[in-house]
Amino acid sequence: MSDLFDQSALASRAEALVEAARKAGADAADALATRSVSLGTQVRHGDLEEMERSETDVLGLRVLVGQRQATVSTRDPEGTGFASLAERAVAMARSAPADPYAGLATADLYAHDLPDLDLLDRTEVSAEELVARAKAAEEAGLSVAGVTNSGGASASWSLSGIVLATSEGFSGRHMGSRHSVSFQAVAGTGTAMERDYDYTVAAYMDDLEDAATIGRRAGERAVKRLGPRKIETGRLPVVFDPRVATGLVGSVAGALNGSAIARGSTFLGRSLGQKILPDDVTIVDDATIRRGLRSHPFDAEGIAPRRLALVGGAS
Repeated sequence: MSDLFDQSALASRAEALVEAARKAGADAADALATRSVSLGTQVRHGDLEEMERSETDVLGLRVLVGQRQATVSTRDPEGTGFASLAERAVAMARSAPADPYAGLATADLYAHDLPDLDLLDRTEVSAEELVARAKAAEEAGLSVAGVTNSGGASASWSLSGIVLATSEGFSGRHMGSRHSVSFQAVAGTGTAMERDYDYTVAAYMDDLEDAATIGRRAGERAVKRLGPRKIETGRLPVVFDPRVATGLVGSVAGALNGSAIARGSTFLGRSLGQKILPDDVTIVDDATIRRGLRSHPFDAEGIAPRRLALVGGAS
């Protein structure tokens, strides 16, 4: 499994792809190589229902001819077709419409000193360990009084990483890991059945919550849903479950997305500097959190991350 952590071959291919693009006539180019490895298991009533493993390496090339650009991708592991791929990409770019915003990042934006964000857990996880973890969650959930069935338990492990090389001289790589456990419980019987779930996910296996805790909490949540009552119509306070927070933040982040603003498809298109949430709500995009699930030392263009206050606060 140790070879999966070695990105040196991917880095060489990315650099070779950029060089092929320059030889084909591109004014500028960048190549992004991605690696994705995952292993997942699912059990139900103590039996293994599904096990899946995948390993994928993909290289993407972006070429620019003036302010015209094109993007192509390949899974060629040896690079034997890089020259013809780059030629086709350059031909596509010459036929594309000019984009005044197309271009590589400027040198001052590149991440030169990559921070150690501790994103990669090198713990080797076996399928047997994942099955045992899923079974532990399910057993704990089924032991909760009122839980009548299992919707299934799962446990997974994955690696993902990128290598970026640009014609402007930037070269960088990073990789991260992810572990997870989840369980879905069913409570009640007949038409009065309810279901709920719980999960834990972390970059490091040691940071996961105990699988049995996940199972019990899912079972307790399902049982609490039993016997819902109808309330009279009126103006009432609303209390959101903590799990709803990501959905609310996601809706705001989607509305603030640059492409949505450019297309005019967002309700926040003209809200810069305006109050859109209560004063005590701050939404911050910070990709530098140690062991953060979305943290990274540089983005897909090689730009160094920084803490950005999207709503309230100060960057």
